[in-house]
Amino acid sequence: MKDYDHVIIWLDYFNKNLKRRQGRKVKREQAVFDPTVQELVEAAKTAGYEVTQDAVNEQARFPRRSFVKSGYVMLAKKGGVKKSKVVTAVAEKLLQKRNKQKSGKK
Repeated sequence: MKDYDHVIIWLDYFNKNLKRRQGRKVKREQAVFDPTVQELVEAAKTAGYEVTQDAVNEQARFPRRSFVKSGYVMLAKKGGVKKSKVVTAVAEKLLQKRNKQKSGKK
């Protein structure tokens, strides 16, 4: 049964290695190489969404790439915000986090 109160955010939406037809939803400039579920959870929290442990599934397989375990995070919808806006907000936070890690390593 479809859940209209939550939005599913898959890891493959943000994977720079994938093409759009393979499931990437953001521009290449907004995507990162091989994101992890933990990074996705932290980016969603930073973007202002509450993430519970039971809303995270690390063993799930993205339908377009069912041969690879991907994972997703289920976020509660905020009044009238479209999924594309949620994906964009999470992508920005994920990219910022990765850029901080890169600059910290140098």
